[in-house]
Amino acid sequence: MYLIVTRSFPPEIGGMQNLMWGLTYSLAKYVLVKVFADHHDNYKEHDKNVSFSIDRVGGIKLLRKHRKAYLINEFIKNNKNIKCVIADHWKSIELVKTSKKKICLIHSKEINFKKGSFSNRRIIKAFKNIDQIIANSQFTKNLAIEIGLDENKIVVINPGVFPTKEFDKLTVKEAEKILKDKSPRLITVSRFDKRKNHEKIIMALRNLKQIYPKITYTCIGYGDEEENIKSLVKELKLDEQVTFLKNIPQDLKNALVYKSNVFVMPSIIHKTSVEGFGIAYVEAAQLGVPSIGGKDGGASDAIKHNETGIICDGNSLEDIYSSIDLIIKNNSYLEMGKKAKEYSSKFDWGNIIKEYLRIL
Repeated sequence: MYLIVTRSFPPEIGGMQNLMWGLTYSLAKYVLVKVFADHHDNYKEHDKNVSFSIDRVGGIKLLRKHRKAYLINEFIKNNKNIKCVIADHWKSIELVKTSKKKICLIHSKEINFKKGSFSNRRIIKAFKNIDQIIANSQFTKNLAIEIGLDENKIVVINPGVFPTKEFDKLTVKEAEKILKDKSPRLITVSRFDKRKNHEKIIMALRNLKQIYPKITYTCIGYGDEEENIKSLVKELKLDEQVTFLKNIPQDLKNALVYKSNVFVMPSIIHKTSVEGFGIAYVEAAQLGVPSIGGKDGGASDAIKHNETGIICDGNSLEDIYSSIDLIIKNNSYLEMGKKAKEYSSKFDWGNIIKEYLRIL
């Protein structure tokens, strides 16, 4: 039996939740799996439809962590057939006491603290008791080594994706209605926060509309920076070019990406927040859409520069502008989109889970 210990799991929505679901679901096809996850609304409806056992732990965050660790430790003590414990975060496994093999995933943001700081020392201590560290990108591995983790314990395994479902005609029609007859079409699907860099995309758009009068940019998501970004759009008089959407069905979201020309997310490092990989680039690639990503972070694992998209300097407005112009010019996104779709098969969970099984 393999234990999955996670703070992030469906029905809660998010990138980490998708990663842990994909890992668990794919692993359960090969071995017996049990999950210890946090309590979330509507979990009962979700959990009754899965093929593996899930124990949910609720309560106040601080107390929940200790209670969860106690339950896991007791379960391990009473079950001799456990081969390995896999955690989504170092905090998930920090209090788990066992001689069984322990594996922990790292994603960048949660370890990105200055060397020698209190948080850094705590992280180093937690990872001393972990046998294998799985980094979501080469960037994350390099960061882990830089902050003091043991290089010999770290292996890179990119997050996986499941095949996208085919769209029905009504969903595609709805997407076209939103996009109207505008072209070229840019899109970003992400939280609105500083790291995602919507602000500079919109500033570049102001100049791009002089060359491409019918250009449109669709922003799907929500977050702390939403009102600031909307204010910038008004200030730059780009209301006709920018569309904001949130809380829309997944099928419609995918259809909007599919009917767009370029996925744009030139992420930057903001304080300790950094894009460890960027699964959204792969999801766009699955739909035949190339991406523009930032050089600061793990986007280079998801995007092959000048083949399946462009890696640019997200801190440079000029570089973002020229990258968008370059990929639009002469319809370069068409050939890049084909290559992106081919490249995306590398990230299918059917392939990624084999890399986990080799370690296990």
